[in-house]
Amino acid sequence: MLPEPKAQREHLTMPNRKYEAFYIVRPDLNDADVQKIADRFSGVVTNQGGTVEKAGKWDKRKLAYEINGLKEGNYILMNFEADAKAPAELDRLMRISDDVVRHRIFKLED
Repeated sequence: MLPEPKAQREHLTMPNRKYEAFYIVRPDLNDADVQKIADRFSGVVTNQGGTVEKAGKWDKRKLAYEINGLKEGNYILMNFEADAKAPAELDRLMRISDDVVRHRIFKLED
């Protein structure tokens, strides 16, 4: 079997894109637990072949409206670069996490 031409191989690989993940975790968690959650989600991106530019906790803020009886939440922002698999996996894990109250993942324009 002959190898594929270089132009075809490059076409098959998806370029990395820049994303921003913004999520809110439960307010009853201490700073160490919030950092563990942020590290866990950063690890998901790196395990999927992406790179995390920055990730960190903003602070605890009042929510605009009550969610599941919660009036506050710890806000976390993560900027990363990856292919399309990483945000899909990140979204899946955030949906099933009991610690994440709300989340959004945005694809940033160039």
